[in-house]
This record gives sequence, C-alpha cells and structure tokens, in this order.
Amino acid sequence: MNCQIVLVFFVTIWNFSNSWRIFHRGRSVGGNIGQPPETSAPNVPEKWFIQNLDHFNPSDTRTWRQRYFVNDSFFESNGDGPVFLMIGGEGEASKEWMTQGAWIAYAQAFGALCFQLEHRYYGKSHPTEDLGTSNLLYLTSQQALADLANFITSMNDHYNLTSKNKWIAFGGSYPGSLAAWLRLKYPHLVKGAMSASGPLLAKVDFQEYFQVVDDSLATYSDQCVRAVKEGTYEVNTLLRHRIGQLNVNNKFKLCDPVEKSIDNKNDISNLFETLAGNFAGVVQYNKDNRLSKNKTGPNITIDTVCAIMVNDSVGPPVDRLAAVNELILRTSNQSCLDYKYDKMVQQMRNVSWDSEVSEGGRQWTYQTCTEFGFFQSSSYRPQIFGDQFPVDFFIQQCVDIFGPEYKSSFLNYAVNRTNMLYGALDIDVTNVVFVHGSIDPWHALGITETKKKAAPAIYIKGTAHCANMYPPSKNDLPQLAAARRQIYHYIESFIYSNN
Repeated sequence: MNCQIVLVFFVTIWNFSNSWRIFHRGRSVGGNIGQPPETSAPNVPEKWFIQNLDHFNPSDTRTWRQRYFVNDSFFESNGDGPVFLMIGGEGEASKEWMTQGAWIAYAQAFGALCFQLEHRYYGKSHPTEDLGTSNLLYLTSQQALADLANFITSMNDHYNLTSKNKWIAFGGSYPGSLAAWLRLKYPHLVKGAMSASGPLLAKVDFQEYFQVVDDSLATYSDQCVRAVKEGTYEVNTLLRHRIGQLNVNNKFKLCDPVEKSIDNKNDISNLFETLAGNFAGVVQYNKDNRLSKNKTGPNITIDTVCAIMVNDSVGPPVDRLAAVNELILRTSNQSCLDYKYDKMVQQMRNVSWDSEVSEGGRQWTYQTCTEFGFFQSSSYRPQIFGDQFPVDFFIQQCVDIFGPEYKSSFLNYAVNRTNMLYGALDIDVTNVVFVHGSIDPWHALGITETKKKAAPAIYIKGTAHCANMYPPSKNDLPQLAAARRQIYHYIESFIYSNN
C-alpha cells in the first residue's frame, strides 16, 4: 500500500458481578474489556510519556508520567505505514493486547506501528498524589482526549511520522465513545475511528439497560425470564419475616445478616442490585471470546445461568436464583455476597493509591457522577429484577462518596453538558464506524443504524459487549465474522479517503 493509517484503539473491561467489589456502575474490577486468550506473556516493555496535568490551563505547568506500550514488529521505519494506538479505559492497560485481538490482525495487514496508552488515573498512570475529590477534577473525558492528542503529536515527532502515516481511532465501551469523540474533536490528527459498544448518549437514568438484559435472557427461553422474575419476587417475600430473612442469609451466602439491615433501604437496594448484576454481567459478555476473569475456563454465559433457572430439580425459583449467585461467587473467588451500603461507601471514600478501590472503582464512580450518569436503575417496567434500586439510589451514592454538591441538579447539568459537548446520538462526524451487538445492554445508548454513509453502523445480532475486538473463534457467529471483515474494509477506506 502507498498510503496507510494510524489506528487508535481504545479498550475497557466489564465482567460479571457478584457484589460492588466485583461490579459497580457498569464496571467490573480491572476495567471493561477482558484479556485475550494469550498462551504466554508477550515481551512488551512498559514505557512512560510526560503528560500535562491540565491541558486547558496554559499557566499550569504540572506534568505526570503516563504509561504506554509499543509493538513495532509490523512497521517499516521511514515508511508510509499506519500507527495503531490502543488507549486504555477505566482499568489498567494490558500488554497482552499488544499481540492479540482483532486490532493486531488489522495491524499485520496494514503494517502498523502499534501503541497502547493507559487512561489517566487508571492502572499505573497516577497524575496526582492521591484520589481526593479535588484531584479528580482532572479526570474527565475532555482531558483524556487531550492526552491522546498530545501523545499522537509527540509520537509523530519522535518517530518522524508524516502526513502519510494516518491515524485512525479504535475503541471499545467507554473508550469506544472516546474514539468517536477523538475524531470529532481532533480530525486533523485522526483520520477515522472504529467505535465498538460505545455509549454516546450520556443519561442519568439508564433504565433501558435491564430491558435489554430481559430481552437477552429471553433469547434462551421465556421460561428463564419468568423464573428470574419469580425468584426475585420470592426474595422480596422472604424478607418480610424473620425466618425468611434467615433463609436469605443462608441461600445467598450474605456476608452480613440481612435481618439487621431490613430497615436500611440502601442495604436492601444494594442487595437487589447485586442479584440483578449477576445476570447483567453475564449477558453483557456472553460468548465474547475473552479470557475468563479467573483464567481457569470459559466465561459463564446466558446458557449457563438460564439452564440453572429453568431446572426444576434445583428447587423453587428462589433456590435457582441462589444457585446462580453461588456460581458467580465461586467463579469470582468470593466467599460471601457483600451488600452493605455503608461499607461500600466507606471503601469508595478511600483516596489512597494503595486502596482496594484505586484500581478504578472510585475513579469510574466519579466519572459517572460528573459526566455520564449511566445508572442502571430498576425504573424500567415490567422489571423482572424488582423495583428496589431506582435512580435516586445511585445519585445518593454520588453525594455520600464525593459530597453534597454532587446531587441530582448537578448530575443533570453534567450529563446535559456532556451531550452538548459531543452531540450524543446526533454526533456530526465522518470516517467512524459504529459497532454494537444486540445482546449487549450498552447498545441502547449507541448508534445502531447508519444515519449517513460517512459514519456507518454495524449491528451484530446475537453478540455481546465489544465482541468484534477479541480474537476469532471457531464458535463465532457468521455475522460476527462478517462484521470483522466489514470493519477491515472500512479501515481500508479511511486510509484512502480524502475526507
């Protein structure tokens, strides 16, 4: 090829959940895209880039070290080849992605120089001395996009890249949004983008999330959906009397006795949201070819949990619900289900980089409370998971964790501002391909139909969150394999486009 491209690839992680320690605000511990099934650790050294703390205040000269990785095995120096940049999302950057995944197949085909840049405040990229709320003011999507622009500009200089070395942004999940927004805000630096599973519409009450979870479970059978609904109803019934409360403790392996929390509305909301999250996380990553969280076997799928829910021999629906919970606990290496609200808030208030929540839980919670919302509430009707975790439950967490100013009026303003900055579902951008799967609940906030030829959409029936980003499998649906080929051709067209 006489004209090639730089690919910017953004990735995040979402896994299945058993408690707020594993899954919180639509994010699992570690970030929102799983690792590819790498058989051995690649020899990819970590590097460090001097980054500005505040890109929008020229008088602020503070800097920090941002981590990145490089793979130059496909690239001919002083040539016209592309440079692919994989930008981490709300989790630690992973060197395994430097040699695996669909983007590496594209890199081989186009002879790309590959970078991965870790997102500020996640992983080892620590811009400030701690995670205090005043320091988190520099954790925004706008600052992250400016990080990318600064990095691209510097790498152009460092590697003597020219205008022939064109950049294209790739992203999955939250960074899928970043990929599209990067093309929107910095079109002179980035030639195109692939946005996978990116929620472009910021929304406080993301009630559609569980509507898609319901629909996705129904792809197995309506009986599965009914059993989940009946099991949830039975939990509600058991919580109304002392003997039933003791049964809930035992059945669901609660870390703390629920009878002491029965009058604590936030504890009960947390419990029901966790039980719903058991299914939501499984649906979100159904059959996506990632390495399972504990690296011991394949991921739990819709087939797995629904087979339990329709199995009468397990017991009544509440026992089947408990059996699913036990499976998730065991797979997540958790001995009990932690649902206590005050314990969660206390952990989330910890500002130390050495804390449990510093791996990303506190940071992602802050971003949802100040930019995106994305609160997966029980507002949707009919709701098979009950009505115990309304949107106010999530807004209260923002107040309790970060302070009284992060109340409903602030959040509504912040979400409206995000949509104003980027255009939400009316984003006016070219050379971006939007990719979503019908099983993935996040597609409800994304572009799933082509609105204009210059920004096509690929909607893959039967696939989950960021499925097109993982290495192919012999078990892949034909439409998933076809989508990967389509994406390749769109990248090729972006290379030669004059737009």
